[in-house]
Amino acid sequence: MSTGTLIAIIVPVAVLLILAVALWWFVSRRRRLQQQFGPEYERTVRRSGSRLSAERDLREREQRHEQLRIKPLSPQTRRQYTEDWTRVQQEFVDRPVDAVQHADRLVTLLMHDRGYPTEDYEQRLRDLSVEHGQTLEHYRAAHAINTAASRDAATTEELRTAMVHYRALFAELLNGGGPPDRGTDTERG
Repeated sequence: MSTGTLIAIIVPVAVLLILAVALWWFVSRRRRLQQQFGPEYERTVRRSGSRLSAERDLREREQRHEQLRIKPLSPQTRRQYTEDWTRVQQEFVDRPVDAVQHADRLVTLLMHDRGYPTEDYEQRLRDLSVEHGQTLEHYRAAHAINTAASRDAATTEELRTAMVHYRALFAELLNGGGPPDRGTDTERG
């Protein structure tokens, strides 16, 4: 076989191999982002209008998140938060609007104590999406109901739903993504 024939065979095979590896890398990176961010992945794609733009945004979130000093809570702090949450739930019976507002403040304080910046709601969403993409919609829904409640535009059932939504993120933040403690499980309300 001549050198020209060998080159004519090897070059296309090498190009195909390089293309296959690039395609595999691209697909596996997309799959990782989809699994990590959950529903937030598709939401970001819809908002940006482009998968590439959305994936760039999600990778930027990951990079920012790496700079944060997210830390676990001490057992004593976790117990205190659990007790605080129980009080908020009990408050719901007599003062549901106040309870939802207190739940929002408690979740925000918990985020802060874990190491998340809490000054800006939209940035909180972006920061939380990296590790809590599966429960982020709970936080959005609870926040929307809390905002409506501040305008006296939320029913008691909506307020109860907000508490359930806040509890989902609260339990995940409290336990670092693990199973909820007694007092934070999703069956209580």
